[in-house]
Amino acid sequence: MADFEVQPVNTSGIGVVRVGDGVIMVLVPTLDALILVTGLLGHSLVISVLTGRRRKDGQPPHSTDTLLLALSAADLLLLLCLPFHTAAIALGYWPFGSFLCKAISFLGVACSGASVFTLAALAVTRYLTVVHPAWAYRSRMRQHIKLTVVLLWAPATALAAPQFAFRTVSSSSAVYCFAFLSDFSQLLYSIAIFLCAFALPLGVIVLMYAKIYCFLRHAQRLGAPRMERYQSQVTHTSALLVLGFTLLWLPSYALMFTFVGGKGGATASHRALAVLARLLASSAAVVNPVLYVFMSKKFRRDLAALGRGRWADCRSFLIGCPHVCSPDTVQPFELDTTSQGGPD
Repeated sequence: MADFEVQPVNTSGIGVVRVGDGVIMVLVPTLDALILVTGLLGHSLVISVLTGRRRKDGQPPHSTDTLLLALSAADLLLLLCLPFHTAAIALGYWPFGSFLCKAISFLGVACSGASVFTLAALAVTRYLTVVHPAWAYRSRMRQHIKLTVVLLWAPATALAAPQFAFRTVSSSSAVYCFAFLSDFSQLLYSIAIFLCAFALPLGVIVLMYAKIYCFLRHAQRLGAPRMERYQSQVTHTSALLVLGFTLLWLPSYALMFTFVGGKGGATASHRALAVLARLLASSAAVVNPVLYVFMSKKFRRDLAALGRGRWADCRSFLIGCPHVCSPDTVQPFELDTTSQGGPD
């Protein structure tokens, strides 16, 4: 059985796990396909609802909506890199050549970095909106948020640049997309990736939501109406965001440092951990819209309204078609849609 690489999507790819298990070569592509389909569907719904909300209001998008659109864009690009790694795992070697080896590795790190930085920017934006609304209004934060989104890609691109510069295709018994760096350079790069794309954003997220919690708790003690329920919602949501962020990204970084330190082995348990870390990192692009968008009551209402609007458009189209609008054809369609959980 040919060996192949298992590379966590969010890492530099310098840690390489040789896996020779036929079960994994079937299981990983299957789970990757599930992640890809679910992620594409989720982000498509997010983008449809957020852009539809903008058209309905006729006003510039809210700062949070702009950041959520940027998050979906980064995660979608990250998901588009997934089939290349999946194909390499299924085939047992890298079949796409040197340029795509560099480009896909670069995009993977850049998009995951931009996604993580956007999550931190979301936490800062929510803190300013809740705790300092007057300052946020005076500073015209909404007008500057697009520039912020663009600037977030600058550090993400800088972190990913070594991927394009040093990635290369190496050939031994098979062809691998491998990072061609010295051991010391690998260590420095791993530390930079860990600090900039995990530890620092996580610290910002924890700090901002902790400040929001303290502010709401203080407001509750002062007798602000309905603050207790809102504080409880914010507390539960914040805990889920921090927990999800940590659980999805930390295993990949732990694995990365294991290989940089030369402690990576080829045992069955280590291979299983490598596969799990990779799947968790890939799942971050699917979990983000669930945690940051679908948990919002406003978003769920907008999603239901979008579904009703699409159903109304479809029904109008059917009524306008003489070949489909007869009672014998329209009624079964309506009943079938409703029975499958349609908007009505």
